[in-house]
Amino acid sequence: MRRVSVFGATGSIGESTFDLMMRAGGPSAFETVALTGGRNVARLAEMARALRAEIAVTAHDDALADLRAALAGSGIEAAAGAAALVEAADRPADWVMSAIVGAAGLAPGFRALRHGTTLALANKESLVTAGPLLMAEARRYGARILPVDSEHSAIFQALVGEDMARVERIIVTASGGALRDWPRDRLEQATVADALAHPNWAMGQRITIDSASMFNKALEVIETREYFGIDPDRIEVLIHPESIVHSLVGYVDGAVMAHMGAPDMRHAIGYALNWPDRAPLPVARLDLARLGSLTFRAPDIDRFPALRLAREVMAMRGGAGAAFNAAKEIALDHFIAGGLRFPQMAAVVEETLARLSRDNRLQKAPLTLEEVLETDHLARQEATRVARAAGNGNG
Repeated sequence: MRRVSVFGATGSIGESTFDLMMRAGGPSAFETVALTGGRNVARLAEMARALRAEIAVTAHDDALADLRAALAGSGIEAAAGAAALVEAADRPADWVMSAIVGAAGLAPGFRALRHGTTLALANKESLVTAGPLLMAEARRYGARILPVDSEHSAIFQALVGEDMARVERIIVTASGGALRDWPRDRLEQATVADALAHPNWAMGQRITIDSASMFNKALEVIETREYFGIDPDRIEVLIHPESIVHSLVGYVDGAVMAHMGAPDMRHAIGYALNWPDRAPLPVARLDLARLGSLTFRAPDIDRFPALRLAREVMAMRGGAGAAFNAAKEIALDHFIAGGLRFPQMAAVVEETLARLSRDNRLQKAPLTLEEVLETDHLARQEATRVARAAGNGNG
């Protein structure tokens, strides 16, 4: 029986992972080591009881008492805080889902690799901020990283049995998000609710807004470069409103392999959970005749400056990825709080990168996870100053 841990169990990816595990037999099919979550400790405890986990961890120290109360009488350990997350990752498991959002997911993911674990990676920040370090860590301990982003899972699957040296290009598709058809001048008035009205995908708040701003796709372009080791000039982005083709791989003979499926994250999660086999999944089957047609268009770089910034970050290398992600997270925080207008998020990220680059603070490639986190902290401080100044200008 496989030992399994899920980090970020109460988020959208974690919920889908839990759903698939329970459908596969729950505690009769998996020996669950650790489940972690945020403030929704009632749901975390419910999941832990259902899977008979060894330990449940909340990221928030002040939620520990509630978690303990929710687990009373179950025999399941309860813990809280960043150190507890890392300790949970240090418990050997065969398969670990890394679905904690943001830089907080870095340390647990790195620690899990030390056990030669198969790491199902949904935490895109790990590759964006510390891609070379993460891949080196996996090689060092004989661990395997399986992509869980729908786009990278699609690329991974299109490469099965193929030689990466014969790949000519990788095409990452994007839905365009909730605001894809808005006139550009109207984006100034876009609210959080507007950005959350995604027409295809059911995701968490932050990733849904990132989809609308295309920052999510910008991160995925960087991930593609780091995971697959392909030159950035050979990575393309296409807007594909139907979200049926999740990515494409073009080969030197002109052939293009596309991965298609209904917009349901359980495709990618289920593939990683069952790899190297395939298993039946509770997802909708495509009816191409009913769909009738699929559409594609090139992204408007002026409308989506995040894509241009991703190219610049890949050219800069060094600590630019960590700074880019940190600044994006701060800008998103301020937008959600009402301190920035929608288009200002990209402007804050661009200005933060410019300031740090002028001071030569991004040139050195991080050699350790601690250096990545130091760059992350530095960029958050700078981005906060930039965002506050931009917000003051809104008045």
